[in-house]
Amino acid sequence: MAKIERAILSVTDKTGLVEFAGRLAAQGVELISTGGTARVLREAGLTVRDISDLTGFPEMLDGRVKTLHPKVHGGILHVRSNPAHLAAVKQHGIEPIDMLVVNLYAFEKTAGKPGAHFEEIIENIDIGGPSMVRSAAKNFQDVAIVTSAADYEAIAAEMEQHAGELSLPTKWKLAQKAFATTSAYDTAIANALAEITVDDAGHFDISQIGQSVSFPETLRLQFQKSFDLRYGENPHQKAALYGDGSGKGVANGRQLQGKELSYNNIVDLQAAWDLAQEFSEPVCAIIKHTNPCGTATGTTLKQAYLRALECDPVSAFGGVIGVNGVIDGEAATEMAKLFVEAIAAPGFTAEAREAFAKKKNLRLVEIDELKQKWVLKNVSGGVLVQDNDVRPLTEADLKVVSKRPPTAEEMRALLFAWKVCKHVKSNAILYARDGQSVGVGAGQMSRVDSARIGADKAVLPLSGTVAASDAFFPFPDGVEVIAKAGATAIIQPGGSVRDQEVIDTADRLNLAMVFTGVRHFRH
Repeated sequence: MAKIERAILSVTDKTGLVEFAGRLAAQGVELISTGGTARVLREAGLTVRDISDLTGFPEMLDGRVKTLHPKVHGGILHVRSNPAHLAAVKQHGIEPIDMLVVNLYAFEKTAGKPGAHFEEIIENIDIGGPSMVRSAAKNFQDVAIVTSAADYEAIAAEMEQHAGELSLPTKWKLAQKAFATTSAYDTAIANALAEITVDDAGHFDISQIGQSVSFPETLRLQFQKSFDLRYGENPHQKAALYGDGSGKGVANGRQLQGKELSYNNIVDLQAAWDLAQEFSEPVCAIIKHTNPCGTATGTTLKQAYLRALECDPVSAFGGVIGVNGVIDGEAATEMAKLFVEAIAAPGFTAEAREAFAKKKNLRLVEIDELKQKWVLKNVSGGVLVQDNDVRPLTEADLKVVSKRPPTAEEMRALLFAWKVCKHVKSNAILYARDGQSVGVGAGQMSRVDSARIGADKAVLPLSGTVAASDAFFPFPDGVEVIAKAGATAIIQPGGSVRDQEVIDTADRLNLAMVFTGVRHFRH
């Protein structure tokens, strides 16, 4: 351990900077800085030495070159225990740099800004900052590299307790974070630039940044750990949650009350949230082990919840609820009567919070909507990537294949059932009325078994319902089971080699049948 005598400070994010620099100065640390950072420190009354004074060379090229100099990198990189290094820096008049405080240009913010220009994006690629960070992290035994304002307090406190010194374990942790920071930064740049195209005339198109559905040659992912979970799907498995930094989506939801979220809670919250986002009218989805055991729309969230609960109140016990609107006091009062693990919503009124407060363990999670671009699934040795299944379907997209067309009421029910069935594990059969699921047959190896189970599980009357199938019927037997249960219309993708046999069976049983031409497998 050696006392920190000299520090370079060059930050884009000035949060906490003045207080931290003041605590460094109070311990006799010489402050060296650049541009805007130096100005902020001087305005706060601190004594700051310009980087150009250290290097003997002015900042130039509109700030592109200011820290790329041997007197900066030599001061950082020389090994203090190496006599040859010490002789070299002495010969060239290079002063030691013991601490580097750097955070980088906000590239991601600039690249994602509406109306950003290509030239602006390029200028926000930080060169000097990452170079200094990597130099300091490489020489972590002698140099403390600080890349996050979140570390200021702990670093200052440790120096104050140890006469201006930092321990080797602290420096090593800072170096690890520094290399992770530059890696994430380079990943963000590579991902954004990969989506920019240029024509022969030299016109750069940046409109696809963050929007392109094409798959890159190299998949670069970056997530920051939010917190460790108690365990994974089962108690013997370890787990953690990582966020993408967007502040949106389930991973970045704000937990307002309740016990800590479990791995399974988060998985079910995602399933509930995804289903709720299918609808514009008030809707409630009750999820159990990622399958919707009850889904319904209503004129209010209270009505939607009560109708969803009617579908399968037994399975709803201990489930997870997702809605697409702000939960008010009336809806909360009804929901609070049932034991559920967690509730996901865009918001909760004060009255709702008061109603839920009596249930101390109930997890309330407030979520900002995030359009997921891709869906990833791990496989041994790699990862599968696909774009998200968000294809909408309207009545105009449907093909009536039966002799009897659906009635207007049946058509509304079919469209509702199709949205919900998409979120049931394959093979999936869903019985429904207009705006209310009635029976759910999920995750069976044969489609006819899903049809039977969906009917067997129904609590509400099946007579007059419709049925949705997430994929085609390979044989007519599933249609026969559905008709026997009391359904009058079926929506399915079509595409089986036995489609005509299936259609003939529907006609014989006086069922209306429509094809979507779209499949919704969910594995």
